[in-house]
Amino acid sequence: MGSGVTDGGRTRPAVCLRAVAPPKWSDGWPRSGHLPHLVIVAKVVIELKRVIATLAVALVGAATLTSPSAAAGIAPYEPTHTGPRVVSSLAALASATVTEGQVKEVAPGGVITYPSVTSCLTVTVRLRGGGLAGAHASLFQVPGELRSDEILGALKQLVGGRPVAAIEVRGAVGAWHPSYFVKALESYGEGEQVPIPQGPDFNGIAQAVSRGLGLPRGLVTVEDVPDGDQIIR
Repeated sequence: MGSGVTDGGRTRPAVCLRAVAPPKWSDGWPRSGHLPHLVIVAKVVIELKRVIATLAVALVGAATLTSPSAAAGIAPYEPTHTGPRVVSSLAALASATVTEGQVKEVAPGGVITYPSVTSCLTVTVRLRGGGLAGAHASLFQVPGELRSDEILGALKQLVGGRPVAAIEVRGAVGAWHPSYFVKALESYGEGEQVPIPQGPDFNGIAQAVSRGLGLPRGLVTVEDVPDGDQIIR
């Protein structure tokens, strides 16, 4: 689970959980006969993260059955804000930190930082004019921020009709089902089947992002990257 992110003096919870592929033991990890106990611990930690991420998604439907809103026959979720959390092109800066559920833009030559990316996906639109527009999509909504099924619409609004050079999707590809961009996990109600990813679906995610932004599929690339901060220039 990602650590909290400090933003304007308050600590924003990081809600990401991530299932990651096992590391390549040939790439910088202890060789046979060197620190075997650390190798065993690393394997256990990796497998634990995989199990936690899978259970977190699989149990969302079950959680709605025991929630007060489900018990009372109330719709399980309604957005609590009236508009997307978007920093428009009029306020584009040289650099921006985009936390979970946010959409921001930087001026040409600027830098976007996506902190604590674990089970999240980031979507960066490279504008032909040189600027960047970025979205940090989270599996589970951070209070007051955008859900996964709102994030692409907000990014599309931010980009507007400006020419786009490329769209880069990075993060925990294996933790995401393409449908999460259309229907967020929080929106599933009692008795509804929650889709669970069976493995990395690079093409499915690329198609979902293409449709959500209303831009050609050929502009979209998808990459699974390790946990941590993403810095895009």
